[in-house]
Amino acid sequence: MATTTATTTAPPASASGDAAFPCSIALRVPLPSARLASTALRALEVDPELSPLVRRQLSVEAAAPPAAAADADADAALKVLHVDYQATTNRMLRVAVNSFLDSLKLVLEVMEQLDVDVLAEQHQRQLRQGPPT
Repeated sequence: MATTTATTTAPPASASGDAAFPCSIALRVPLPSARLASTALRALEVDPELSPLVRRQLSVEAAAPPAAAADADADAALKVLHVDYQATTNRMLRVAVNSFLDSLKLVLEVMEQLDVDVLAEQHQRQLRQGPPT
């Protein structure tokens, strides 16, 4: 249902904005609609990070650059779940992100099973692609 893109950085502590949290990753998860992005955000932000060695920020952002989104409804453009992680070590970052991705997978599966719009969109996509070969 969603494709995740990630950018990872682990700069030297002196180059980092916060020397205590030098390891970071940014995830962007595009979703079919602003409503689903907002629903995913609300479902995922309920669980705080358990470790004080990890920081996480969740938000919903525009799928297109602001100039391209100017013509469209501003709320409709907000359909990318943006997740920023910072951690003290690469290991802590990996553990936290793996746990988050498990939670994200569950949220996406539930939305896929329960949301009529998602099911209709998948059906339309399958019709356009034709039968499997």
